[in-house]
Amino acid sequence: MADVARMAGVSVTTVSRSYNEPDAVSEKIRLRIAEAARSLAYVPNVMAGSLAAARSKTVAVVVPTLNNSVFALMLEELGGVLNRRGYQIMVSSSDYVLEREEELVKSLLSWSPAGIVLVGRHHSRGTLRLLVEDGLPVVEVGEYLEGAIDSNIGFSHRDVGRRIGRHFADLDIGRLGLALVALPGDHRAADRAVGFREAVHEAGLHLEEFALSERASSKGGATAFADLMGRPERPQAIFFSNDMLCLGALFEAGRLGIRVPDDVKLCGYGDFDFAATSSPSLSSVRPPDREIGRRAGELLLERFQGEGAPVSINLGFEHIVRASG
Repeated sequence: MADVARMAGVSVTTVSRSYNEPDAVSEKIRLRIAEAARSLAYVPNVMAGSLAAARSKTVAVVVPTLNNSVFALMLEELGGVLNRRGYQIMVSSSDYVLEREEELVKSLLSWSPAGIVLVGRHHSRGTLRLLVEDGLPVVEVGEYLEGAIDSNIGFSHRDVGRRIGRHFADLDIGRLGLALVALPGDHRAADRAVGFREAVHEAGLHLEEFALSERASSKGGATAFADLMGRPERPQAIFFSNDMLCLGALFEAGRLGIRVPDDVKLCGYGDFDFAATSSPSLSSVRPPDREIGRRAGELLLERFQGEGAPVSINLGFEHIVRASG
């Protein structure tokens, strides 16, 4: 059956359903599967197929990385809600690569999960096709969007960038800096950067940028800070796309003898634990990661019971202003 699925470009679950629940699969897909089966001389085991078609008590989850407390907190809450009702989560990481996400989704669907949770709104065409064909409940989390695959819970990252840009503009700061991780698959960081640029442009302020093509780290933040502060148009405030970058900038400021917030103000994103306890404490943006996980779990449970309908929920975010500005 796996060979048929590969040749037809669908999941194993879809192949199984085409034999056991043909009305649940489009005629176009059924014909594609039938042609692949003929080519491979595949004869379905109807009994095994009917067993495989049953949904398991697992929920598949694909996140961009496991090396980020934002996703860890969301997973903890999601797993807790589902565990209490007898469901387990099966977690995989796409490493911010859409093609990798597609491979994972295809593999995870072969386990007949009851539902699937994906991060963000950017997916490959293959991933979208697999999910639409399978028809299981899907929740996209971490971003608020229109036109979701099924249901969506999150907030606008573009609004995050706008909020920070306007905050700095209100402080009568004329020269701003932006330091971001520019990984191809990190669309949420890119959206925050877009919003920040928009606010800076609207306020008529000067902007200096530094982009890192690697994972967020304190070392990367130190590199970005040293570069930005060494430019002729030295920023008076810098927005970092991640708190880890912001922490590295704070360390580098101390090494260079630059005072925070007197000489330069800093703001990160994520509100990691160290943001409140560093010296000076770091301003940040707190995403509703636990609330996203809880609401996603509750929404899936409703769908498993045949209740509710696809929804899009905007949970907003908190801008936490601390000593760093």
